[in-house]
Amino acid sequence: MDLEAVRTYVAAAEAGQFQKAATDLAITQQAVSKRIAALERELGVRLFTRTSRGAEPTIDGQAFLPHARELLRVADRAVGSVRAGRRPLRVDVINSRGAASGLLRGFHRAHPEIELDVVMLLDIETAVAAIRSGTVDASFRAVAAPGRPFPEDFASARVLDEPLHLLTGPGHALAGARSVTVAQLVGHRIWMPGIVPGSEWAAYYEDLVAEFGLTIEATGPNFGSDALLDTIADTPALATFMSEGTRLVWPAGHGLRRIPVTDPVPVYPHSLLWHRDNPHPALATLRAHLAATPGGVPHGWSPGWVLPS
Repeated sequence: MDLEAVRTYVAAAEAGQFQKAATDLAITQQAVSKRIAALERELGVRLFTRTSRGAEPTIDGQAFLPHARELLRVADRAVGSVRAGRRPLRVDVINSRGAASGLLRGFHRAHPEIELDVVMLLDIETAVAAIRSGTVDASFRAVAAPGRPFPEDFASARVLDEPLHLLTGPGHALAGARSVTVAQLVGHRIWMPGIVPGSEWAAYYEDLVAEFGLTIEATGPNFGSDALLDTIADTPALATFMSEGTRLVWPAGHGLRRIPVTDPVPVYPHSLLWHRDNPHPALATLRAHLAATPGGVPHGWSPGWVLPS
């Protein structure tokens, strides 16, 4: 169905005159007549009755009018969903409980007028492809793709260095410490079943182990954060790493301890990644907001492969 013909029909029905509809649409009256005649042929009914006062919808025209209006509303929404500046700003984060999600919540509170779509793409390659195709506008990442050069058509900005905490149960040897140095962690078992081989956080922890001689075990199935917390609470020999900005709630009886790691502070680097040619105006607003948000940690440690500032 020709949507311009439908738009012309709605304009004529609301105006009550073909001439008035032609003026409203900035076309000729002859064009209005031709479009409506073509629509009548397609539908197989008459849509208007000519009167001395102009044109009135027939019974069929009256029945078609609300559906015609809905067709135009759907078409306008479809166009708006892909037109930069009218569709929501789409931003990718790895998970909903991490620091990147917290940054986006702060952005939404500061700019509630900007419509925001938050998506979660686990794989880096998928995120890069989504940015390049325009499926998403930006992504919070530490690296563009493991082992690959930074894409020339992309840009990035380092927005947050997130300190690591050690999470232990009440029976762990370090449970009573107010902070621990990286050297103190040598010889302790750090259990992280959620590490996905080939992921950017797997590369981060591989470098952390190599740099400081730590022991990180990724064995066993990943049953999620609740099961991880249960195991850490009940197993004095195990601890795990948790980023400072990770938001988790655990039962009071677990007695878990979050202990800052120092000397140096291992930080997980969060950068915003986007395509240089992305025209969405809200992307510039997001970048400005993040640039004004403090996110650095003095003397923090991170791998050398992190995204450029």
